[in-house]
Order: sequence, then C-alpha cells, then structure tokens
Amino acid sequence: MEQRELGSTGYDVTEVGLGTWEIGGDWGDISESEGKRAIETALDAGIDFLDTADVYGDGRSEQIIADVLAERDEEPVVATKAGRRLDPHEAERYDRENLERFVERSRENLDTDTLDLVQLHCPPTDAYYQPETFDALADLKQDRKISHYGVSVERVEEGLKAIEYPGVETVQIIFNPFRQRPAELFFEQAEERDVGVIVRVPLASGLLTGKLDETSEFPENDHRNFNREGEAFDVGETFAGVPFGEGLEAVEQLREFVPDDATMAQFALRWILDFDAVSTVIPGSTSPEHIRDNVAASELSSLSDDQLAGVQDVYDERIREFVHHRW
Repeated sequence: MEQRELGSTGYDVTEVGLGTWEIGGDWGDISESEGKRAIETALDAGIDFLDTADVYGDGRSEQIIADVLAERDEEPVVATKAGRRLDPHEAERYDRENLERFVERSRENLDTDTLDLVQLHCPPTDAYYQPETFDALADLKQDRKISHYGVSVERVEEGLKAIEYPGVETVQIIFNPFRQRPAELFFEQAEERDVGVIVRVPLASGLLTGKLDETSEFPENDHRNFNREGEAFDVGETFAGVPFGEGLEAVEQLREFVPDDATMAQFALRWILDFDAVSTVIPGSTSPEHIRDNVAASELSSLSDDQLAGVQDVYDERIREFVHHRW
C-alpha cells in the first residue's frame, strides 16, 4: 500500500489506516476478541496507522491495541485523542493539569513512555482561541510524554484556527463525498503549512458502503440509533450529518458512477484519496473482509473526470443543503 507524509511529523503512514472507535463502543456490542482480530487483520494487510481515543470504551480501545502490539513485531503509528473525558466539557478545562492527566492515562493504556500523536478531541470552539491550551501540549512534547500533537475538529473553521499554532502538525476532520467543504480552503491551507490531514468518518457511518436501506436497524447502543438528532454528541459524527433517508437516496444516485471492479465503499475511499492534501483515511470496521476491502481501495485507479463530476452533482443536488454551511 502507498504511504504518504503525515505533515511535518516525520512519519510516513499508509494512506488507508484503521479507526478504532467501533472497537471501543457506540457501535453495538463488540467483543474483545473481535477487536483484537480487527487490529491483527489491519496489521496483516499492511496498515501502519491506528487511530484511537481515551474515551473509546473508556480506554478499552487503547488497551486492546496495546495487547495486540505486545504480541507483534510491527510498530505502527498510534494516534490517540484527549479531552472528551472532561465533564462538564468546557473550553477552559483544556488546561495543562487535565491534559497531562489524560496523557498519563493513555500512556498507561497503550503501555508506552511516549505517545506518537495526541489530538485534542473535538473541543468546544473557544478552546482554539486559548494559546495556553496549545502551550500545554508543547510542554508535554518538551517533556517527551508525547512526540507530536494535533487536533480533531468538527468544523472547518476550527481546523483553520488550529493550524495557526505552529506546533499543530495534524488535523483530523470529516471528509467524504457527503462532506466536501474541507476541500475548498482548508486543504489548501493545510498543504501550505505542511499539516497532515487525517480523514475520519469517510463512509458516513456506513451510508457510503451502499449496504444500508430503509429497513436497516441498529442496536440500542449504536450511535446510528441514539444520535441521529445529535442527542449525545455532534450530529455530524452520525451519517456525516446527512438525514438518513436523504443519504440513502443520494447513494442510489452514486451507484452509476461506481466502476465494476469496486464496491461503493472503495469508490468513496478512492474519491477521498484523490485529494493530495489527505495524508491518511481511517475507516473503522471489525470485519476482516471489510478491512481488507478498504485497504484495496488504495490500489484502485484515480477516478475519471466524469466520475468526479457525478459525485459533485449528487452532492450539490441532494446533500449540500444539509451539511455545507454547518461544518
């Protein structure tokens, strides 16, 4: 699989990584053995970038990653996130004391002295206007508790503000055929500042797999059931903020542009990878078959002008009004 530079970190990472939110929770019941098998499959397929967070299963995802890596020779880049453990989740609480406490816990969970990459985990917008928050991250880097730091954002504006801080080396952001706004200005600015772009929610919570329909049901503890209106966290994290029915209709329109040698999911991932600003994309899955299929998207040819135009038309006609102004 092809590798890309992760901004100025010095890491070269596979252009398809693995997101491990599903291994931690909020996607129904996933056993520890399923979680371990997913990570093992990813490593076997050549993936060398794993993304997790301290709140995914209250540390469960981090711990499962550590358990698997303890039995393997590979040394992938492991990115984690900090901040969502705050309760109340307020900008001013993103301070040195709390961030250091979270970093210490993640170091323990991941069984490492130095975390490869720590990302602020979608903090309130005001946090991006607090230099002391980013000074705290710089101090933790100076203390060698973390090697690099970045942010995971909800909105393009937050990403643009974050990269004004010279120590921010990566931004994780939602980007897919149903969430296209980052390509307008943010990608240009990220490339100019040598900031790595990590793309999350690339398949719009399963919408862009083409395998969901109006009869699809989700477990009670799956966010696609309990967060459709943003009841638990930002609604943009669930189906990329697209109303479920509208998303299904848009997917049907996309099918005519999917090549015969690709699945809908691979088509969506290839669309993302055709943007040079993207460092890596992190679809999450516990299915070995799906993980291997996601990796195979890296080998597909770039999309044609007609295919790109088709995706744009579907977005403009069916999706833009729901998402473009919000994120």
